[in-house]
Amino acid sequence: MTEPQLDHLVYAVPDLAAGIAEFAERTGVRPVAGGSHPGGTANYLVRFGPTSYLEIIGPDPEATARPRAFGLETLTAPRLAAWAVRPEDIDKAVWQAREQGYDPGDVQPLSRRTPAGELLEWRLTRREDPAAVRPVPFLIDWGDTPHPAASDLPLVSLTSLSAVHPDPDALRRDLAALGVRLDVSPGPEPALRAVIDTPLGSVTLR
Repeated sequence: MTEPQLDHLVYAVPDLAAGIAEFAERTGVRPVAGGSHPGGTANYLVRFGPTSYLEIIGPDPEATARPRAFGLETLTAPRLAAWAVRPEDIDKAVWQAREQGYDPGDVQPLSRRTPAGELLEWRLTRREDPAAVRPVPFLIDWGDTPHPAASDLPLVSLTSLSAVHPDPDALRRDLAALGVRLDVSPGPEPALRAVIDTPLGSVTLR
């Protein structure tokens, strides 16, 4: 099985405007608006390169209800909440993971509309998981939609991505079922940690 490519990291913030301002202050890079999702979230993006990016996601200021995605319903501080990988064949990857004892969830369609009004559509795996941080990545397939990182987004470099987990061996088994490798160390609760290189130096997101 070919190892899936890193697609993006998900940095959840309780207040989108404040989260973007804080990120810009820490890094010297101001993310670009990505658009709004039907579930009441909106995002801003920076890229790591031509095939991967960082998504900063928070409640859509235009939405009335607070969204539940990525723990936003109760989130009080920014948090690196999840990450996504892009397999060659998402349906086959789901089947293979289930054969290996891990269920990534069903593949479902999702979309968002850009500030320019363009509708972007993709498919991803979704599972009922109340965890605040998800160290096992979800799977994504952009289909015919141009990849967000291929556009002219501000650039930072991803230096490292790692996880902390109370049961590292169990996490490694789930990662292996997806054909994914990640540096995992023991800790009291699940957490993700990304180090990025920015114009203002090294910045850690956790």
